[in-house]
Amino acid sequence: MEPVLEIRNLRKSFPGVKAVDGISFSIEAGTCFGLLGPNGAGKTTTIEIIEGILNEDSGTILYKGENRGKRFKAEAGIQFQSTRLPEYLTVFETLKTYRGLYPGKTDIDWIIEVCRLEEILNRDNRKISGGQKQRLLLAIALTNNPELIILDEPTTGLDPQARRHLWEIVTGIKNSGKTIILTTHYMEEAERLCDKIAIMDYGKIIDIDTPNSLLMKYGKGATIYIRTEDPEKYRNILSCQYFIVENGIEFRTDFLNLCIQQLAASEADLTGMTVRTPNLEDVFLKLTGHTLRA
Repeated sequence: MEPVLEIRNLRKSFPGVKAVDGISFSIEAGTCFGLLGPNGAGKTTTIEIIEGILNEDSGTILYKGENRGKRFKAEAGIQFQSTRLPEYLTVFETLKTYRGLYPGKTDIDWIIEVCRLEEILNRDNRKISGGQKQRLLLAIALTNNPELIILDEPTTGLDPQARRHLWEIVTGIKNSGKTIILTTHYMEEAERLCDKIAIMDYGKIIDIDTPNSLLMKYGKGATIYIRTEDPEKYRNILSCQYFIVENGIEFRTDFLNLCIQQLAASEADLTGMTVRTPNLEDVFLKLTGHTLRA
């Protein structure tokens, strides 16, 4: 199947900085593609080039097999990191205004339902919460009935409940057949929403794969944590790498079953023991050397 969007050898430099350094990827229809990286990795520059805000120095951007042009503009919806809403308009008036700008229009009742705006339709834009504003901005991005939706850090600054609320909405939009590009600072968000993830750093893509495949490749091993006031007495029980941490000790191992057997045989107090397998945050840290928010 032909990709909805294909990026070939994209490059963009600013004075003294290679912001995007020869990256390539493609996005299949009906999927959510995540672009992750620490601040300065080049993901925002990449998104702004795709959106047409910035011009690339070199490279090719294809939309449905053709050079990006009028068709892309007509069929793409964008939720920017920050957008100022019109003042003195209600949520419903705002939706009608933006919807009137496009020849291809989404059913407004569907937008209201999928973005869960029913209770705030008559509220002034200046009097809605941060989570409600993000839902309205997402609704605006849907007004032209887009086939490709670009979400640039849509949940930054939201409380956990509002963030999860938006995740449910994005999942529903994807399930309706839309294709989504997502940048985010939240690894759990990427794992929950994305079918495929590209990890960027210093303008390059380090790896692209599904969340599960990234975990299989880079997330081997496990961490055993034992809560104790005397971590020193646990140090020599296992021969694997260990760290003295707050309120206990951590062991890093590729042989979890053997380590647990050795701990049990030592008659150590394992009441406060927990085992954690690597997650995408660990994979990201291993590949980039940074936390996602660094």
